[in-house]
Amino acid sequence: MLAFLSDEVRFATFLSIVTATCSTIASLIICLPIAYALSRYNFRGKSVIEGFLDTPMAVPPIALGIMLLIFFVRNPLGIFINEKVIKFVFEVPGIILAQFTVLSPLAIKMLKEVFNSISPRYEMIARTLGYTELESFLYITLPATKNSILGVALLLWARAIGEFGATMMLAGAMRLKTETIPIAIYLSLAAGDLVGVATLSLILLLISCGVQVIVRKLLQSGFAL
Repeated sequence: MLAFLSDEVRFATFLSIVTATCSTIASLIICLPIAYALSRYNFRGKSVIEGFLDTPMAVPPIALGIMLLIFFVRNPLGIFINEKVIKFVFEVPGIILAQFTVLSPLAIKMLKEVFNSISPRYEMIARTLGYTELESFLYITLPATKNSILGVALLLWARAIGEFGATMMLAGAMRLKTETIPIAIYLSLAAGDLVGVATLSLILLLISCGVQVIVRKLLQSGFAL
């Protein structure tokens, strides 16, 4: 019980929740319109974009983290952003960016399937009744898919909580600074603290199980992911 109350465990848990929430919200805001466009429209280069989105799924997160790190320490634009705009390298914003980079392709693919499950005929009917395209999306499509989108958000959030590779490369592994739960597990294991490893692993397991239970209930409510 004392392990659950330690400063390191509380810090890692709090940081993981905050960064995962930020990266999930950012992923939804940016990926929702992209996923909708890929679901509803055919345009030149669509297959190239979909193929490009599949690429990060096959690339280890640690490689994505290395690419981000190289961008911010070698590329002039990346150096300018990191030094003059917002610091990402070995800082908390780097955790959010790393999580966002890993989540985005997954978010687009899952959200695209959500929109594919809703017939475009409902939107066409709304258009004939005087709705604009944006209004059809806001008042017809979004309400019809809200549970599915919430389920996607929860799965993305759980994935962000467990993100390690890209975070490790870009934000580093510094105790009580960039120490998310997976980073804390790594540091505890390196220090031979098996109690800490077990405690943090249990927290991750409980979060994962909780998310799965909620998503299943959403699915049972009549909406499909």
